[in-house]
Amino acid sequence: MKKKNIVIILTVILLAVVIALIAFWCVKKKNHGLSPKDPQSVKIWHYYNGAQGIEFEQLVAEFNDTVGREKGIVVYAESKSSINDLNSVLLASANKEVGAEEMPNLFQCYQATAMELDQLGILGSFDPYLSKTEKEEYIDSYMEEGKLGSNEEMKLFPFAKSTEVLMINKTDWEPFATATGVTVDDMKTWEGLCQVAEKYYDWSGGKAFFGRDAFANYMVIGAKQLGKEFFPVENGQVSLQVDKDICRKLWDNYYVPFVKGHYASVGRFRSDDIKLGIIIAQVCSTASSTYFPEVVSKEDGTSYPIDYLVLPVPNFEGCDPLIVQQGADMAMAKATEREEYACTVFLKWFTEKEQNVRYDLNSGYLPVKKDAIEQEEIDRFMSLDGENMSGIERDTMNVALQQIETSDSYASRGFVNGDVAREVLNTSMANWAIADYAEIASRIEAGEDREEVLQEYLSDEHFESWYVEQRDQLETAIAQ
Repeated sequence: MKKKNIVIILTVILLAVVIALIAFWCVKKKNHGLSPKDPQSVKIWHYYNGAQGIEFEQLVAEFNDTVGREKGIVVYAESKSSINDLNSVLLASANKEVGAEEMPNLFQCYQATAMELDQLGILGSFDPYLSKTEKEEYIDSYMEEGKLGSNEEMKLFPFAKSTEVLMINKTDWEPFATATGVTVDDMKTWEGLCQVAEKYYDWSGGKAFFGRDAFANYMVIGAKQLGKEFFPVENGQVSLQVDKDICRKLWDNYYVPFVKGHYASVGRFRSDDIKLGIIIAQVCSTASSTYFPEVVSKEDGTSYPIDYLVLPVPNFEGCDPLIVQQGADMAMAKATEREEYACTVFLKWFTEKEQNVRYDLNSGYLPVKKDAIEQEEIDRFMSLDGENMSGIERDTMNVALQQIETSDSYASRGFVNGDVAREVLNTSMANWAIADYAEIASRIEAGEDREEVLQEYLSDEHFESWYVEQRDQLETAIAQ
């Protein structure tokens, strides 16, 4: 009897041990090896600065104190100042250059850079750590942008997106509008903006009206809107379309008004030009709208405060509205299951509605989840966070949402060396315009007739020279 009892007791103990081991194994599998007693560190490289950087660091600290503490994750964030600086250190790390820093767990990057890193076998996939239901919570176009390779694995996690807005120095706009009868509705198209800029030039005695940041967006979105994108990608293969008629339309609505003095580009950003009183209107990213100046400081030492207007970006006449979809995503370095899961936990937390909208409202970015981009939700968060939001942040978000509701969004598909090809679009026409304007001004100052000089630069032959040069540079970039 005693022997039987001993057997029963041992059996019970064995079963308890087996059940405990199974339970432990299940918990460990569910947590992918994470443990609060042995925290997993996650290092992030980003390019946020100023208020955006401060807000991001605050959210990282909040994660570490809550979900991170509970699950055993400690996130460290480091700013690399700009996307170009970030790309440089990423590629140096990936190629194991002498003196390069160790690759972080998470890092911001655009699709072209991600594809280059993926070819080196650097990137991990988020697919194993996200259910189908979780993926469907994100805006479809953002998720599509993050799929790489022939298997279309999710290797870019949508993090914080942006689009563009048209911003006006309202203080200097109003007397001009009153005197000439122009309205903000006249700037709904690029053609209309050109006409307004010409009227401002005449009314102001020769001052420029407009400038824009991220010139490549004008080229990419404009070409797509006019019927042919520069870099169509099918089955992972990129081709090139440099349509002459479309390029002429783009030329006529930027280069022509620029060399006439109606547009300008002097400082690093157009907000710098507005601050100096060089222009009174700009197209910029929603994420940089907060840099719009509060004061104009003129060269003669005088200054005065200004108010602002936030408006939708113009479209080409007769075309369906189209806005740019931009913003670097988060990529993950291939690592252990435990490290990759820890990275995904942080990204899922950051992109939850509460955190994502709070960050976006204070940084000019847009939420990445479907339930967070709705106007009612944004209004609710604005009412809760009203004291921390500036008027310009509030107005920028409202105009951005208005554009999202009324326009299609577009992000060109990435391809290897795509950043080089994009840089051609970013600089080719813009640099020609700046250089030619300087030449024209110099010749006029030397005594030549303005109209006669202008005719040389506005000729079909001059356009043809630029068109051929840009086409050749794009072909070279694609071929590489």
